[in-house]
Amino acid sequence: MTNNSSSTGTSSRSSVPEAREALDKFKYEVAGEIGVPLKQGYNGDLTSAQNGYVGGYMVKKMIEEQERMMAGKSSTPSSTSSR
Repeated sequence: MTNNSSSTGTSSRSSVPEAREALDKFKYEVAGEIGVPLKQGYNGDLTSAQNGYVGGYMVKKMIEEQERMMAGKSSTPSSTSSR
């Protein structure tokens, strides 16, 4: 069985269209943090390693944020249930 996500183009689209602008802003923020000279428009002068590093670091930061949110939510119900 083959994976059709790349053939349909869905892998490069966010599942929430309204999030696209925020993700683009986040991408440039991350690129600046790690020193990758990402600019609006054409970035063909960057290596695939540089582009991959930006994407990988974005994922890392999103996972860290989600873990913080989950940890905060999981501690709230236990503190209220002990009353």
